[in-house]
Amino acid sequence: MAAKTVNYVCQKCGASSSKWSGRCDGCGEWNTLVEEAAPESAPKGLGGKKGHKIKFQGLKGETEHPPRQISGIMEFDRVTGGGMVAGSALLVGGDPGIGKSTLLLQVAAAISKSQTPVYISGEEAIDQLRLRADRLDVAGATVALAAATSVRDIVSSLDVAGGPDMVIIDSIQTMYVDSLDSAPGTVAQVRTSAQELIRLAKRRGFALILVGHVTKDGQIAGPRILEHMVDTVLYFEGDRSHQFRILRSVKNRYGPTDEIGVFEMTGKGLAEVANPSALFLADREGEVAGASVFAGMEGTRPLLVEIQSLCTPSSLGTPRRAVVGWDSGRLAMIMAVLETRAGLALGGMDVYMNVAGGLKISEPAADLAVAAALMSSLSGVPMPPGTVVFGEIGLSGEIRAVPQINARLKEASKLGFSRAVIPTPPRSKQGATSGGSPSQGDMKITEVSRVEDLLALFSDGADNQPRKHSRHG
Repeated sequence: MAAKTVNYVCQKCGASSSKWSGRCDGCGEWNTLVEEAAPESAPKGLGGKKGHKIKFQGLKGETEHPPRQISGIMEFDRVTGGGMVAGSALLVGGDPGIGKSTLLLQVAAAISKSQTPVYISGEEAIDQLRLRADRLDVAGATVALAAATSVRDIVSSLDVAGGPDMVIIDSIQTMYVDSLDSAPGTVAQVRTSAQELIRLAKRRGFALILVGHVTKDGQIAGPRILEHMVDTVLYFEGDRSHQFRILRSVKNRYGPTDEIGVFEMTGKGLAEVANPSALFLADREGEVAGASVFAGMEGTRPLLVEIQSLCTPSSLGTPRRAVVGWDSGRLAMIMAVLETRAGLALGGMDVYMNVAGGLKISEPAADLAVAAALMSSLSGVPMPPGTVVFGEIGLSGEIRAVPQINARLKEASKLGFSRAVIPTPPRSKQGATSGGSPSQGDMKITEVSRVEDLLALFSDGADNQPRKHSRHG
């Protein structure tokens, strides 16, 4: 009898190896290889038996839009693309304690007004779920609760006629298939459990929400294929020191990606934030040196946030660079451009940068707002009152145009801002110089084409700015 084949599978990336080693060849992590039995397969592949012929069809045809399951929580429905799709699978990841279970229990309670939800927890007992429901004031909702971890038991209970419309699994790392020898949470268990649950959801037509743990790097734990198996991937982000929580879509087969929903953590659970720009700017003080307001876009939603910076002379051989809410590599690039193209002496400064409110910004349009905050901190001159800034900076010091300018300006005007510093449109960059341009509505528009043009905003403190000779190209 042939010996049983054994594979060693990385619990970080899912790569397999025929022998054990201390370091995974796929992702480079140490001590992540776990022994798992290899799946048995026929020695001759598919054999001589022929399969059924597939019927191919053309692209053109009539297809109905899938029906949506509207929860009534507008921020959640926005991120999912207008509501959950029947038969779809959604994966929600986030740090421990960020509020994933709280949000999904509120979603289940909201959707129970028109449909039948089921909440299955592998981490909490029924009594714990009821205590949370009492705290959230949703104890009267008709939500079916269960505490189970066996996928076989869950599938047997749900695979019935007239079953639920939505099923929440909290969390997929606690589920196990009894036909596998590995422990719950391993790559094989997570992959197989998700596969069985997704297959059942598509066959029975209910929306499936899977809660996933995250690693220390912020990525959803388990095999990467888990994100490819589902239709939608959402990340629940936030800083525990702030009350704001961001639900961000990074994959959605039924709606836009990079869409966000904003919530505020309260004593009664998560409350929707209809106007996040006003909330992020609520604690903003008067005109302070080192601060600028960035008009950004998160998916289809314009969002205004404050970017703060502090530049102080450093006593260290290697000055400190501390960044919260933005890419530290991007900050280093902006500082290098300001030194080389605008002549600002930042090399000997400790530089601290923060995006107020705990929001994380990733779009390059924030470059100009960061540069403005650095110039303001270095000169000691605040930004002109009521000014928003956005634009991308190139390595040669040019200011590049960004998309959806009108949506950004409209949001800023709605919140009372009267001036905007924006990139010079491509059509007028031929020989154009920066300066005031015709205003859009009541807003005064200042167009800049190079980072040097931004210095005019801080001319009152030009004598105080640490400068050095500019080196162009």
